[in-house]
Amino acid sequence: HPERMIEKEMRRDNTTITQNEYFAFSFDTFYDRRNGVAFTIASTGGRLDGQVSNEKDYNVDWNPVWRVSVQKFEQGWTLEAVVPFKSLRYRQGEAQVWGFQALRNNRWKNESSFLTKIPAIKGTGQGLMMFSRAATVVGLDAPKGTRALDIKPYVVSDLTTDRTANPPVSNDLHGDFGVDAKYGVTQNLTADFTYNTDFAQVEADEQQVNLTRFSLFFPEKREFFLENQGTFAFGGVPPTAAAGDVPILFYSRRIGLSQGGSVPIRGGGRLTGRIGRTSMGLLNMQSADLPKAGAASTNFSVVRVKRDVLRRSAIGVIASNRSAIERGTGNNQAYGVDGTFAFFDNLFASSYWARTDTEGVSGKSTSYRGNLEYLADRYGLQLERLVVGPQFTPEVGFVRRPNMRKSYGLVRFSPRPTKRFKAVRKFSYTGIASQVSNASGQVESRNVSLQFSTLFQNSDTFLVNADRIYELLPRPFNISRGVVVPQGGYDYDNLQVGYNFGQQWYLAGNLLAESGHFYSGDKKAIGFTRGRINLRSQLSVEPTISLNWVDLDEGSFTTRLFGSRITYTATPLMFLSALVQYNSSANTLAANVRLRWEYSPGSELFVVFNEQRDTLAPNVPELANRAIIVKLTRIFRF
Repeated sequence: HPERMIEKEMRRDNTTITQNEYFAFSFDTFYDRRNGVAFTIASTGGRLDGQVSNEKDYNVDWNPVWRVSVQKFEQGWTLEAVVPFKSLRYRQGEAQVWGFQALRNNRWKNESSFLTKIPAIKGTGQGLMMFSRAATVVGLDAPKGTRALDIKPYVVSDLTTDRTANPPVSNDLHGDFGVDAKYGVTQNLTADFTYNTDFAQVEADEQQVNLTRFSLFFPEKREFFLENQGTFAFGGVPPTAAAGDVPILFYSRRIGLSQGGSVPIRGGGRLTGRIGRTSMGLLNMQSADLPKAGAASTNFSVVRVKRDVLRRSAIGVIASNRSAIERGTGNNQAYGVDGTFAFFDNLFASSYWARTDTEGVSGKSTSYRGNLEYLADRYGLQLERLVVGPQFTPEVGFVRRPNMRKSYGLVRFSPRPTKRFKAVRKFSYTGIASQVSNASGQVESRNVSLQFSTLFQNSDTFLVNADRIYELLPRPFNISRGVVVPQGGYDYDNLQVGYNFGQQWYLAGNLLAESGHFYSGDKKAIGFTRGRINLRSQLSVEPTISLNWVDLDEGSFTTRLFGSRITYTATPLMFLSALVQYNSSANTLAANVRLRWEYSPGSELFVVFNEQRDTLAPNVPELANRAIIVKLTRIFRF
């Protein structure tokens, strides 16, 4: 039924492609049964490519040079893809053995078909990455290994106004140039170099509302740090997404960013790849000084080595150094050892031990974790013990919550109903209990949660969460302007009800409402995230809404976050996107408009407009800063 196909996205590297009619294939080029690369093509011609680490971590920002063409006919559609060997890394030798998986997704009836049998619990995305179940390709003759060299120079010009600077800047015209290079040291090892690194074309962060006393996590979006990012993952936690309370030992946003502002990067290099069963990653970057941001010239270095053991397990070490810490004086080092172990199809264990040394700082500076998971289709279990010392501060990493000892347990029952519930694919009942105490043994947080969800055959999901929470504030908490919550212990309940609309609907997204007690009073909230108004495959509107009404004994306040991304895709390789956001907590109205055109494989033109306004101005939102940027890159392959 080609007339029923869902075709809503054709932009390259947009994950919404997987909510359309699509075909995908993946290669395990080293045949280690755990790592590889994946390619996804929608019936619209949109494409998605990414690197896979440890069968679960997917890096969508790997952008190899390859070509694809799509054609429709009366009974359906067909595609042809060409992937150059130069765009891949594989073992030495002409005769190759690779893993291979293929996936066809029929979105209108929410059906996925794989080349080989995949456990139902893995779904589509994880199934494509499950190389231990992939088919084996033999008789593949690869060209003799060549030390491929890619050189990608850029030129950039910008016109900037910044009224918050001292002194203010108005219509300052500036130009610059730089170069990135990629060199195949061997067929298995790749060196990347960058000089005068520029990230002007990167999309702005999506703003968040923070009603906790802990730091927010923002994902990395800069291409140089994203490729081979999975190599630096530590402790079984992917570096591409928020890890909750688990520290991340290498968080690349520490490089080139300081206290909310950008810091020039003079250059650096990276070596990643494999030697036999050993994966390795070495990175060294040098940033310039920026006195107005309080940033000194700093060198960042990271070393990561991981050895495959058994069938799908690995052990490894990591070490990092920062020559000048972000706040204060002195240097900082972090190092650790970790292990990830997979038994059978559904039993996983991971652990790590890490330590930091900061010049002039003494005290408990270690962290360790043990985690056990059973992830079957019908039953699930997770047990975790996490300890973070009060002085554990990896200055090239991210720690959301220091000084904690956390115990966590989860049990899940997920039956697939009988024919009596024809519209339902799966029910899920989950119970969670967690407790966090500090180094003195004092309980700071406790949470008991009961969750129920229903996955329907059409991919919609209904969910209900009920939480019983205890939170200890060791010191007064400035939660909003003029509202300070006193220190002490607080017990409160919270109820969440949500519905996730699948991409087959005109309006898709996740709708969530919650109500309950909050510290000394009450909180009500409503949010709509990952929204999408499906106008046509070339035009989309992606709204985001977050509203919080908080009424405490110490005062009442409301937070409002509105945003929308509007995208017009002229071709799969050219799009114009505008991200507009209003955040009442930060008193900002911001716009980020980007034109991206891949005029030749690997070569791009960017035109970017950024503007931020202060909404506390007496009359209309007052301009804080504005920039117009034009950037051109060109790749040369040797």
